Amino acid sequence: MSAIAKTPEPPYFAVIFSSQRTEGDDGYSEMAERMVELASEQPGFLGIESAREGVGITVSYWASLEAITNWKKNAEHREAQRLGYQQWYSSFRVRVAKVEREYGI
Repeated sequence: MSAIAKTPEPPYFAVIFSSQRTEGDDGYSEMAERMVELASEQPGFLGIESAREGVGITVSYWASLEAITNWKKNAEHREAQRLGYQQWYSSFRVRVAKVEREYGI
């Protein structure tokens, strides 16, 4: 996930997931790859960007709040969330924002 997501003209929505990991992998890398793959198959998914250096920040982009809600309800995603609570994250925050404007080169 090294590329900047190509998103449509705003408005659209961003889910910002900031996290602090626990020690060890314990299946995290495989699950993270699966979640990107699964999210990209969801209706309304627009793209994703991720970086980790101490604190991890992943931003996924969505066409609507309904698409975000449906992703949150996905059974595999719910299992990843459960494992995150139990073993992968010492802390995290999820923020949902409406993108009103964007620009760049």
